[in-house]
Amino acid sequence: MNDRQKSHVLSSYSAPRGHNRMYALGMQLAQLYLSPFDKLIGIIGEAGSGKSALIRGMFPGLELTNDDDGVYVRPLPLLEQGKGFSFFTPHTYHVDIRFENGFTQMRTLAEAITEALHNGKRVIVEHFDLIYPILGYNANLLIGVGERVLISRPTLFGPEPEELRATVYQSLSYRLMAHTAEDLCEFCMPPEELARCGHDDVQHGFVITFPETAPNFDIQELEEKVNAMIQKNLPVTYYDSNHVSIDGSIHTCTGPRIHVSNTGMIENFHLLHHFVYDRFQRKYLLVGCVGDKAEELLKKLDAQQEVQMAL
Repeated sequence: MNDRQKSHVLSSYSAPRGHNRMYALGMQLAQLYLSPFDKLIGIIGEAGSGKSALIRGMFPGLELTNDDDGVYVRPLPLLEQGKGFSFFTPHTYHVDIRFENGFTQMRTLAEAITEALHNGKRVIVEHFDLIYPILGYNANLLIGVGERVLISRPTLFGPEPEELRATVYQSLSYRLMAHTAEDLCEFCMPPEELARCGHDDVQHGFVITFPETAPNFDIQELEEKVNAMIQKNLPVTYYDSNHVSIDGSIHTCTGPRIHVSNTGMIENFHLLHHFVYDRFQRKYLLVGCVGDKAEELLKKLDAQQEVQMAL
């Protein structure tokens, strides 16, 4: 495993928005990159980026100490090492540095992590960039979650946690805007088309897929409806693990925490004004982008698709 990864510097994956797709990506990353000898796993990313889902995919069955439903494990197992019969202590610990720093000094957390590693345990550290300056050594595997998932096996020469942090924190806004715009498209879509659609990812945007037959709605009209909702600054809030509230209306969503807080925060939303046909998967694709380069990106994607169709 380590021999195969000696030349590995950094890999990048689109960060999916639904829980199931994030779990699947976590499983894939574990198979490709995780070694039994990796004892310190550093996770970097803002709240709502999907870190917990990724961790659950990589480490099935691991009890997270900062549950998404607001259930926090107390006392923190990492700080309870050496108490009781050590045979029953966990093999893998989880700690959210940002949350735990509200109760425990950074130095104490760093010492607990070091103690666990010396005892042959594995430690999964969320917000690793916060503890790194005190810890003094890098993770065996470093993972950043923003618009993309970045995964690296650092050496003495980096990358440093701050490098990944700068990238994923800056890009997360695009993912939040794109996901909210995607849900608004679904919200304005005919129910029969919504019932059969799937999802995929693209830089600074989203793809909604429709199998076999083209959808029966006008794309420009859909774009106008969504932009009207954006201009109204409607609140977008978490409802439960499978739903989001859009101005009080409940909408099915498998990533309800990955949203901007109101529709007005979506910048420069545009749809490609025709469906793209994927001849390999036999699907019709509705493509949307957000951000200052949205129209430019759509033109680029359209040109790439035309080249593929000509081959």
